[in-house]
Parts: sequence; structure tokens; C-alpha cells
Amino acid sequence: MERPTGVTILAVLAFIGTGLLTLAALAVLLGGAIVANMAARPQFAMLAGIGGAVVGVVLFGMAVLYVALGIGLWKLLNWARILLIVLCGLGVVFNALGLLSALVHFHPVLVFWRAIIVAVDLWIALYLLKPHVKQAFGTTGF
Repeated sequence: MERPTGVTILAVLAFIGTGLLTLAALAVLLGGAIVANMAARPQFAMLAGIGGAVVGVVLFGMAVLYVALGIGLWKLLNWARILLIVLCGLGVVFNALGLLSALVHFHPVLVFWRAIIVAVDLWIALYLLKPHVKQAFGTTGF
């Protein structure tokens, strides 16, 4: 079966996300090294260097996850569809909590932004659960 257009778009977005995460990781690693070299106090230099390295490695790990997700979606592998549904579900939960926090503290722009993110995550998850999309991935179950 042919790959649905929405799945192609999601795969391309995953590849774009991989590139952006890789650039962010390199920037954080470089920034941590620059701050560590410029710090007047050795304790701050060590903290900046270690912090930059940890955040950079986490961002590289996320880039690896995104490239695997993009390849899986491109090749219509069902595990990639399920992984993206799970990630969208987590995004809905955490952004809904952020939305509630923004409502309590009355930040209208943040409320609007979080609502958009929740809506997009829900749309992606529901799209991946549609029968024609599941059929493209070669499954009729979850």
C-alpha cells in the first residue's frame, strides 16, 4: 500500500527535528565549553562544562530517537506509529498540565500556546489511529 500523505509529512518533520536537535546539541556543547573557558571561578567552569555536556548528550539522544522515528515512519514500520502515538500521548498529558498551570497563573499567551500544542498532539495521535493509516502500516489492531 502507498504511504499516506500525513505519514510522509510526519516523517519529514521527524527528519527536520533531527537536524534541529543536532544543531541544538552542538550549540549547547560549544556554549558549555566557551563558558567553562571564560569562567573566573573553577567551580563555575566545571559546572558549566558538565552541564553543557549532559544537556548536549541528552539532545543527541533525542536526535537519534527522532531519526529512528522518521525512518520507521518512512518505511511504514508499525513500531514507529505506536511510538509516535505514545509520544503524542505524553505530550498531551504534560502540556495539559502546563495549560492548567498557565490558567492558574493567568498567562494568556502561554494558555493559547499550550492549547495549540495539545490540539496538534491529539490530532496526530487520532490520525495515526485511523483505519486507512493503520492499514498502511500493515495492522488492523492498535
